Parts: sequence; structure tokens; C-alpha cells
Amino acid sequence: MVASAFVLIELMGFARTQWTAAALNALIAVAAFAASRHFASAGIVAPADAPAPAIAGGAVSGDVMILPLLFTTGLASLAKEVVWTRQFIPFLGPVVYSFAAMLAVYLVATALGSRIYRTTIRRSGDAAPAWNRAVIVAGACALLPLLAADPRLLLDQRWSLLFGTLRVAVGIGPFCGALGFLTPMLVDRWSRGDPNRAGRAYAINAVGCIVGPLLAGFVLLPNLGERWTLIVLALPLFAFGCRRQTGVPDGAPQRRPVRLLVLAVAVALLLVAVTKDFETSFGGALVRRDYTATVIAYGSGMQRQLLVNGVGMTTLTPITKMMAHLPLASLSEPPRRTLVLCFGMGTSYRSAMSWGTPVTVVELVPSVPPLLSYFHRDGDELLRSPRSTVVIDDARRFLERTRDTFDVVVIDLPPPMEAAGYSMLCSTEFYRLVSRRLAPGGILQQWLGHPQPVLLSSFAQALGRSFPVVRCFGSSPEFGYHLLASFSPIEKRTAAELAARVPPAAARDLLEWGPETNVEAEFQDVLRNELPLERLIAPDPAAPVLTDDRPVNEYYLLRDLAQRVR
Repeated sequence: MVASAFVLIELMGFARTQWTAAALNALIAVAAFAASRHFASAGIVAPADAPAPAIAGGAVSGDVMILPLLFTTGLASLAKEVVWTRQFIPFLGPVVYSFAAMLAVYLVATALGSRIYRTTIRRSGDAAPAWNRAVIVAGACALLPLLAADPRLLLDQRWSLLFGTLRVAVGIGPFCGALGFLTPMLVDRWSRGDPNRAGRAYAINAVGCIVGPLLAGFVLLPNLGERWTLIVLALPLFAFGCRRQTGVPDGAPQRRPVRLLVLAVAVALLLVAVTKDFETSFGGALVRRDYTATVIAYGSGMQRQLLVNGVGMTTLTPITKMMAHLPLASLSEPPRRTLVLCFGMGTSYRSAMSWGTPVTVVELVPSVPPLLSYFHRDGDELLRSPRSTVVIDDARRFLERTRDTFDVVVIDLPPPMEAAGYSMLCSTEFYRLVSRRLAPGGILQQWLGHPQPVLLSSFAQALGRSFPVVRCFGSSPEFGYHLLASFSPIEKRTAAELAARVPPAAARDLLEWGPETNVEAEFQDVLRNELPLERLIAPDPAAPVLTDDRPVNEYYLLRDLAQRVR
């Protein structure tokens, strides 16, 4: 897993990495079969002091709580992964290495916990030590992410991945280690060496692992938030720890670990009382949660901000207005239907609506569109308009399923360009999907910031290879590039000609934030910055074309290390 995320995909792409993984799995399977045949032919049997398998129909363990606890630990561990993602992404960034770092900590800590358990039973000779103490420790550790994700814990942001991983290790490592210790203990206790019972025990644990993310994502997080979801998931562990343990090897009941329980509850209450959540950093913020993300809107005037899982999406800028007005004014005929992919603050959608034609906007996060009125006073009116269609879906999946065609497709991708999944909306395969949904003479508008030369070249090559006509304009008044792509010639009109094609309502929208005082001047600022697409490719012509198989923007660790070495 670590090798794939940090090395192999960047070097070989997804397809070759998958083939490599498949070959390694096949090799492991062959080795396992060969080893089993060797042991069988050699007559190797279990040692005499090994736990005896259960007699058919007989009870191996008298503790009826083991299977419910295995289900609960599986549920809690995978449910918490959903919570951890929302808690730590603001500090790690929404990149693939962040998710890989969390998974690596999870697996390493779980393996260490399991190793400690196996070492313990070898030394003590007890195949099934008491489990209630381990459950209590896990319950207390389950709340450590509240401390690790406290925004007041300041770390050097120049090393966000390094210190973010440190937050993750402190926050989830102890809990994962406790479960790594507890799970094999419970399975051993239930099975006593019977492989069939061990398999059933792990199956129940796996069912909990399936239920957990669904419960957290669709029920707990949207209704309770990150803090209370962690508390709710920790409570059953404390409840199991309170029970008197029975069915131990010597047949004697175990005492309840009262002192440990009191200490663990005290630590848990302290963590809940003294820690703060990420959104508390923004006074007066509107916070919305759904099954996809936690959304925060805050600020006033032109300084209002939108955060999705702690990551800034966009700002109130004239650039997002021009994303809609420039392609709409460049059409050979008046627009009939417009598609906006990614809602953000809704500026591009609002500008497209000002043309008086039907607009469809696709947004992945359900909580984002209802916040339109926070950023624009007429937001609620626009959303209620019969010309407006808001679709909550993945943009790429929408394009695969819809049969509608559009005169203009506006893509306003959220930053950063290195975000996981970003390439899915700007790869050659994605542009192929867009081309099927463009009406004759239709125009795709793609905006790019100022990324590294290799990324700028990779993005530009993908667009240039997908469309025969691409015009490129430098953004004004700030930064980035407006790219207009089509299968038909895009007529080169003057600023005055473009301005004459803009309806009065759209003209008012375009001038709302300036910087110019008339529509012609606004277009002139953009037209004077036109440049050939080759200018974007020239700084790094050897850069690979951005494809689904080679998402150059998302896998960059080795490239960055090489640049630092040079």
C-alpha cells in the first residue's frame, strides 16, 4: 500500500501498478499452496500443548459478549476512519499522500498491537487473557483525535504532511494499537484453536467494518458532527469494559477493573472538555454537515470564504464571473443551455443565470448549494428559478449518465490542483466525456491557475489533444488562464463585438465587482492577454499528458524530491 501510493503509481501509473499488485498476489497464493503441500507431505502436526479444536456443537467460550464486541470493534474502527478523514485533512491537505499516511498509521499501529499481544501470550502461556481492560483502554484512546486535531495545537505549516502525520500518529495510533491487541485476543478466546469458529468470529468483525462507515457517513456525522460521533462510538467500548468477564481459562470470574475504568473515564472527560474543533477557529461561521463533507462559510463582504473539509474552495473574484461570460459571449449563436461543473460559492453559476437561459449545475457536496445566499444576496431566488437545475452528483458520473447537450460547459475546479481526484475532471478521458455533451459549436471553458511548469504542460497537452480548437487567455485582474476548447472554430471577435452580445442583466453581473467600469473594457483586459497553447507547454514539453492512468498532479512526491536535490 505504502509503495503504491508513494512510489509505484507515480513511476508506472495505475494500470501497471495494478498488474504488479496482481502478480504479487498470485505469487503469494502459489507460495501458500506450496507451503501447505510441504507441511502435509512432511506430516507436520500441531504441538501437543496447542489449544484443542472445539467439539462439534460444544461451546468453546462461555463469554457471550465476545461476538458482539468483535462486531462493535469492527464498526467503531472503520466508522472512525471516516471521522478521522474530516478531522485531519485540514492539517494534511486533501492529497492522496494524506490518505495514505492515515492508512499507514492505522496498519502499522494495528500490527504492533497484534505483535504485542502474541508476545504477551507466549510469555505468559495464557492463550486468552482478560479482555475488558484492553476495551477500556481502547475507549479512552478513541477520543485522542479530539486532542490531535485541536487547531490550537500549532505546528509548522511548511511541513504540513510531516506534522500532519504526527497529528495522525498521536490521534489514532494508540486506538489502532489497542484494537490490534484486542481483536486477536477475542478471536483466540472464542475459537480456542478451532479454525471454523475463528473464521466466524472474523466474519462478524468484518460485518461491523462494513456497517461502520455507512453508519458514520450517512447517520452520525451529518447529525452529530465529528466530536459527538467519536463520543458515541467510544461509549459502547466503555460499556463492554464495565462488564464482569466470565469464562476465563481457570473458570473463575474476573473482577471489574474499576480503577482503570475510573482513570479512563476521567481522561475521556478531560479530552472532551478541554479540546476545540476546527470550526471554532472561525467566529460566527455557518457549519453544515452531510454524508460527503463538513462545510464552513465565514467572513464578510468580499472576504467571505468557503471551506470544505477544512480546505478553501474559492474566493469572491471577477475571474469566476469571466469563466461564464467569456465562453457564452464567444458562441456563434445565442446560448440555449449552460452546464456548470462544481458549484463553489456559486459565482459562475450566478453569472450563467444572468444570461436568461436554463442552467444546470453539478455539485458533489449537498451542503454547498444552499449556502449560495451567504455569498450572494439573490442566491435563494436563483435556486428557486425554473431555469435553474441543481444536481447533487459526481460531475464525471453526471456526464456519463445524462443525454442532454449544452452550448457551454464551465468547469470551475476547487483548489488545490494536487487534490485527490482533481485529475478526474481534467484528464483526456474526462474531456472525451465532455465532448459528447457539447452541442454543435459548443464551447468548454477550463480555468487553470499557475501550477508548476510540469503540471501546466500536462494539463494543456490533455486539453490540446482532446479538442482541435483551443484558445488561451491570461486571467485579469489576477492570475491563471481561461482556456476555451471546441470542435468548431471559435471566432476571434473584438472586445466591442463581445460586449454587444452580452444581455443587460449579464452586463450588470460582469461589472458588479469591476475592476473596469464597462463591459468592453472587461473583455479587452482578457483579449489582450491571449497566447498560444504552446506557450503553456513550452516550459516542460516532456511532461506526460494528464490521463486517468497517469494523474501527474496527484502523485508528485518523487518529482518534488528530485527538484529539491537539484
